[in-house]
Amino acid sequence: MTRRLLALLALTAATGCGGRGERKDTGLADTSQPSIAPAETAAAAPAPVQPGADSSPSQASAAGGLAGTTWRLVQFRSMDDKTVKPDQPDKYTVAFGADGKVSVKADCNRGHGTWTSSAPNALHFAPLATTRAMCPPGSMSDRFLRDFGHMTSYVLKDGKLHISLMADGGIYDFEPAS
Repeated sequence: MTRRLLALLALTAATGCGGRGERKDTGLADTSQPSIAPAETAAAAPAPVQPGADSSPSQASAAGGLAGTTWRLVQFRSMDDKTVKPDQPDKYTVAFGADGKVSVKADCNRGHGTWTSSAPNALHFAPLATTRAMCPPGSMSDRFLRDFGHMTSYVLKDGKLHISLMADGGIYDFEPAS
């Protein structure tokens, strides 16, 4: 009895559960094949730089200034000379883990992901997993979280962190979190 049941299950699986070897058109996209080849996925985001690991001098020094630090937002400066300051800087923080992970606080939302620095002053964030709470009016949460995908470089100057957006989109200014 068990052998017959196993044979029936194997036959059903081999025929795609269509009953007579025919494939049913469900109207849904075929998800049996990945939309991105694994090699393309690996090339899309560089691996996190880990201090102490074998890496080039530029990777180690680039990550060395951010790894293990936490920053709070002071202001955002757009390229049209407008400055936006958060009502409470402690509501907007970025914590760079030495393991390549990043934790973000954006008002009433939180985010987690990974970061890399493949060259001096270069910065890349993988897409963040975030909460989607509706913060109070005047919150910078939506813009702040959205801009992580556009942050491309940073400068550490006078004890402050300045992160630039691509295509002269603006600069986020941070100070060390207390």
